[in-house]
Amino acid sequence: MLIRMKRDASARETNDVDARIRERGADARRVDDALVVIHGKLRADDVARMPGVESVEELSTPYRLVARAVRPRGTVVTIGDVEVGAGALVVAAGPCSVESRGQILETAHAVAAAGATLLRGGAFKPRTSPYAFQGLGEEGLELLAEAGIEAGLPVVTEVMSPEDVPLVARWADVMQVGARNVQNFALLKALGATRRPVLLKRGMSTTVEELLLAAEYVVAHGNSQVILCERGIRTFETSTRNTLDLGAVAALAGLTHLPVIVDPSHGTGRRDLVGKMAKASVAVGADGLIVEVHPDPASARSDGAQSLDLPQFAALMGELHAHASLAGRTLGPRGGMRGAGGVEDLRKRIDGVDARIVQLLHERAALALDVGRLKRAAGVPVRVPAREAEVIARARQLAHGALPPDAVERVFEAIVSGTRTAEERDVA
Repeated sequence: MLIRMKRDASARETNDVDARIRERGADARRVDDALVVIHGKLRADDVARMPGVESVEELSTPYRLVARAVRPRGTVVTIGDVEVGAGALVVAAGPCSVESRGQILETAHAVAAAGATLLRGGAFKPRTSPYAFQGLGEEGLELLAEAGIEAGLPVVTEVMSPEDVPLVARWADVMQVGARNVQNFALLKALGATRRPVLLKRGMSTTVEELLLAAEYVVAHGNSQVILCERGIRTFETSTRNTLDLGAVAALAGLTHLPVIVDPSHGTGRRDLVGKMAKASVAVGADGLIVEVHPDPASARSDGAQSLDLPQFAALMGELHAHASLAGRTLGPRGGMRGAGGVEDLRKRIDGVDARIVQLLHERAALALDVGRLKRAAGVPVRVPAREAEVIARARQLAHGALPPDAVERVFEAIVSGTRTAEERDVA
């Protein structure tokens, strides 16, 4: 049952309603301006007559506190100066496992420069094989925290047991519950007793309702800062590591007020599909992404096949700006400048933009060379001055940002000239 109090209801009236509910053998939790009955049966007409009550609604779902009806406007999970569920697309990025100080520091600086808002990395790794790399443990936590501080990013890492919660909470900004632990109820209760945000991954055979009931465990035990994560489920399909259930992401938006992010890395297990599914996730309404990134995926000690390298991640972030805009979102910038480190942080982001520009220039030149080869094979002129003028004119028309049209025009004149030179070399 959901009991909404009137806007002008006094604290005394709310307390009286709560007390009368308990006198009838029920138990309720306060959420904003409402009381959510989690145990016991009450007569709706009886409750509706209590002073200060605006409305009474029966909740038909087995989960109560995380139901969308309880907080229709949605929950915003705050992680430092990052807000998940506030409208901006949040991106967590980093390696599957923290392997060394150099590896995690290099990755942290690179993903921060590319525009990531959170740093992910595993210190305790639940692996299917007992002989696979299990993570660096507490040393990995310390290295991850150091990298997060240096790069200016809050960190998210997995916790595997209730006993490890105090240790992981000492170093991590977000506590992740992995797919294998989504129904580890002792762990969920322990995380409910903390005030650290929780990233709750869907299990490989977990239904949407079971995922929401797992979240209910955390919230019912006192921690409302929960982020849900779709990371793929196990089906009969073998072309991908898992089947990424984007239908569940869309469905969750109507079922719960908690923010939902997507893991396209585990969801596919394939580097070549990560970017495509990341964009699809944005289209169905995901509040964020969590992506595996490694400086050298071929040498990664875990999940290298699904990890992007640093240039690939930078390119993906560049592409996501447009997709986020189409979905009515911005690509989550971090909050305001962090003291003296703010300028350096912005410079790193500029470096990331520059890296994306260079990569896009190479891609554009390669496409132009392909066009030239096709034209030569067909026996038609390669250079078409009218087409070059059209490209420059269109770029000028698109100049609506900080750079004036004349400046954009000069940039594209240089691009066209450079492409022409590349075509001449291609012929030679």
